[in-house]
Amino acid sequence: MSKKRTRDSAQFKCQLALEAATGVKTSNELASEHGVHPNQVSAWKRQLLEAGRTMFSRDGARHPREHQEREEALYEHMGRLKMDLEWRKKKAARFS
Repeated sequence: MSKKRTRDSAQFKCQLALEAATGVKTSNELASEHGVHPNQVSAWKRQLLEAGRTMFSRDGARHPREHQEREEALYEHMGRLKMDLEWRKKKAARFS
């Protein structure tokens, strides 16, 4: 019989990833102590290390703003295309 899937809190994941990153205990030791799979501990550790690199970089602060600007530009372009399509449908209806 399979074990029921659990949802771990962000605090628990961060704590476990920090312990794994310090290297005092191995991922297998931490996993057996806390009842999670060793691959999951390694994945949380990898996520923590990757997020840490971008957290303290200056480029990390610009990313959400650039993402929002690009999204706005794409929505504006979609609106133009939609209006153009409606205009063309209207013009084509005259000839049908």
